[in-house]
Amino acid sequence: MSEEQQAQPQLALERIYTKDISFEVPGAQVFTKEWQPELNINLSSSAEKVDPTHFEVSLKVVVQANNAGDTAFIVDVTQAGIFLIDSVEEERLPYILGAYCPNILFPFLREAVNDMVTKGSFPQLLLTPINFDAEFEANLQRAQTAAEGQA
Repeated sequence: MSEEQQAQPQLALERIYTKDISFEVPGAQVFTKEWQPELNINLSSSAEKVDPTHFEVSLKVVVQANNAGDTAFIVDVTQAGIFLIDSVEEERLPYILGAYCPNILFPFLREAVNDMVTKGSFPQLLLTPINFDAEFEANLQRAQTAAEGQA
């Protein structure tokens, strides 16, 4: 088979959307106190094969802000994208799904969180940018170390 006949690798974002979104302010007393929040941020990603050439990649964040011992707000956002991934080397797929795609989704997630928080009349909340490439490599290292420890 010549190079022209071989399938060319394809990688494209076909759709981006907010899969799930929630904002909660448990009590109004939070608005009567001096604002010195403590933030608890939990971020995760997942990928699911939709069909032979499409994957849904989701990036989820849950932010809980506590102020003076009370929960000020909880924001929970899942940003997702449908990615066309075709004729890509199988060994590259984990990196694409675990780092490349989350890098694309993160700015949209960050904007959604900030919008929710400011519409809830709280100060702006811009999540710190994340190096998903470094996180992916660190996760690989942890998995390799754990596998060697069990051997």
